Amino acid sequence: MSGDSYVEGRSDWSPADQIVGRYLHLGLSLGRHVDGFVDAYYGPPELSEGVAAAPAAAPSVLVDDARRLLADLETDGLLDPHRRAWIAAQVRGLHMSARKLAGEDIAYLDEIEACYGVRPNWTDEEEFAQAHRRLDEVLPRTGGSLADRYNTWREAQVVVPGRLDAAIHSLAEDFRDRTRRLFGLPEGERVDFVLEQDKPWSGFNYYLGDLRSRVAMNTDLPILSLTLAHVVAHESYPGHHTEHSRKEAGLVRQRRQMEETIFLVGTPQCLIAEGLADLGLEVIAGARPEQLVESHLKPLGIPYDAAVAEQVALAGENLGRVVGNAAIGVHDRGWSPDQASLYLQRWALRPPARADKSVQFLTDPTWRAYQFCYIDGFRLCREFVGGDAARFERLISDQLIPDQLVSEGGSP
Repeated sequence: MSGDSYVEGRSDWSPADQIVGRYLHLGLSLGRHVDGFVDAYYGPPELSEGVAAAPAAAPSVLVDDARRLLADLETDGLLDPHRRAWIAAQVRGLHMSARKLAGEDIAYLDEIEACYGVRPNWTDEEEFAQAHRRLDEVLPRTGGSLADRYNTWREAQVVVPGRLDAAIHSLAEDFRDRTRRLFGLPEGERVDFVLEQDKPWSGFNYYLGDLRSRVAMNTDLPILSLTLAHVVAHESYPGHHTEHSRKEAGLVRQRRQMEETIFLVGTPQCLIAEGLADLGLEVIAGARPEQLVESHLKPLGIPYDAAVAEQVALAGENLGRVVGNAAIGVHDRGWSPDQASLYLQRWALRPPARADKSVQFLTDPTWRAYQFCYIDGFRLCREFVGGDAARFERLISDQLIPDQLVSEGGSP
């Protein structure tokens, strides 16, 4: 059954609720085809139960549902313009996902632009070469190639499993307090941390609704002290959990904007969520949080030298874009996964196992276009915030789309 007819048959829903219901139904229906497409859902249970009980709608039906919903949003006078524009941006991403499911041949960069509201650019390798030269100056002189020195230093910062739980909770408690003091947190919010394996990502927030999250840390590869604080902040405070719980409390419970009860891969919602989550540690702890991180890890006997970590982080800041080039190489330039791994080993200075893990993520059917949510999402969010915490509070509280971040970016 078409989602349009299913929702429009609900006489107990207002016309505005039906528009939102059609969006929720479309997202849930796409989730029947793509594992992990529905990142979170805590909306009307009858919708999710109905989608689960019915035969999966054909992708061609979902293409038509998305097209009709977009057309109706353009003429709808039931929702305020800001809210309507936000839902329409989401539906454009869902329309693209449905077209791909229906077998349409779509260029990779066109897919990203339609789904996430940005068009990625290839980064000139000279930027990476400059980062290499800066790293050569600040890394310990242990001998060997730059990659050998870099990875020897990084892999010496492993958090042994027996100290991981204490480190996570020490950091999370501090970050929670800082987030609460800066922005406030809903009464009753909660995060539980768990360890998982055999996943393509390093960390993941499972938002459960009712102001609760389960944050999973992937232990396929040893977790490094250099990245632990970032992952904790990204997934919990002031990142994903903070955004989800504040929007549930404010937008859903107070304003009854039920479109916020679903979180869907392939939409601009993800780009902003990942961008603000990557920016979060900088917002609550300052541009250089290394001394704070050291104060948590050193007492636990975890190796972490704040002075060297800061120098290396500054020198290698642009190397995060190497993964974006690798994704474009695989999906737009015909590279094999092995070629992408070698590219990451050369320019991102990653050892083979970590390079292969990155390739696993950027070639995963669900996540193949997702890398640019981090690269371009972080760039747009940082430019939008411009060092103003009040702007960051808008990111974790309001409905925004990438075009708004661009038009309102710069100095407040």
